[in-house]
Amino acid sequence: MAQDPVLSRIKMIAEPWDLGMGGYQVGNFPPGWSEWNGRYRDTVRRFWKGTDGVLPELASRLAGSSDLFAWDGRRPRSSINLVTVHDGFTLADLVSYNHKHNAANLEDNRDGADDNESWNCGVEGPTDDPEVLALRERQKRNLLASLFFSLGVPLLLAGDEFGNSQGGNNNAYCQDNEISWLDWNARTERDLALTSFVQMIIRMRKGLPAFRSDAYFRGTPVPGTTRKDITWLRDTGAEMTAYDWHQPLRAIGVYFGARPLLAMLFNAADIDVGFTLPDCAEVEWTLALDTSLDGTPSAGRAKMLDSCTEYKLRTRSLAVFAGRALPGRPL
Repeated sequence: MAQDPVLSRIKMIAEPWDLGMGGYQVGNFPPGWSEWNGRYRDTVRRFWKGTDGVLPELASRLAGSSDLFAWDGRRPRSSINLVTVHDGFTLADLVSYNHKHNAANLEDNRDGADDNESWNCGVEGPTDDPEVLALRERQKRNLLASLFFSLGVPLLLAGDEFGNSQGGNNNAYCQDNEISWLDWNARTERDLALTSFVQMIIRMRKGLPAFRSDAYFRGTPVPGTTRKDITWLRDTGAEMTAYDWHQPLRAIGVYFGARPLLAMLFNAADIDVGFTLPDCAEVEWTLALDTSLDGTPSAGRAKMLDSCTEYKLRTRSLAVFAGRALPGRPL
């Protein structure tokens, strides 16, 4: 294919798995190919589900999965990042079901994946509980924001942008009916708010070079500065140590040191966490996004913070901050 005069000039994307032993081949395709990154999917799901011990792999996945793709000249675009795709749960079902519900497929619920790394937020399936519904919407925003603010190519499943559900069916290939159809008209106010949120984070990604780079982060100083291109942070604002990476932490920050300065905070814990932002004496930080808000563009409008004030990030939330070096305080 690489020698073909037509195919060699097009984008080639692989679903890098098949049946049988050795069927999962993510990271093993040659240069010129991009691959659906199932390890990205599983790791991001586990983190927001609240699984301990995933921080080292989460950092690798958010930073472009260089451990999988940085060989023989391959670039971050080799990783097609996804949290959902046509096989498996939709985004709405990922936060609404702990178990697959495939009875309509007439295979006694034996078909489809049994391990979905999903979490129903306390109730299996549809509910009128306002607290559960609010948590599910926040989890959707967390997963989507993680996806669009990662190095690599984001893949968005059609319908996830407005909360499409398959009723817990994670193998709907055989359903040509309401289970698998996308209903573009039956949208609630909640669905429209999610669509607005997706539009907002797409606009944000387009304006953030850190996530569109075709080079991997190195953890080394940006030329002419003391800032590293990427620094992983504790909630105290201190850089993560080798010891920290092996602790059962569920909150972490990341600081992108190339201009424009950027910081992201992740809190998958069951409690609110206070974060100290990096270089707060030299940088003026402005809140650009907090998924604990209602998700509308107006809720994400810029909000300047007081210098070195601890930012309280709500349980199971993600925040993004834009930074500007203060006059006379070069970094």
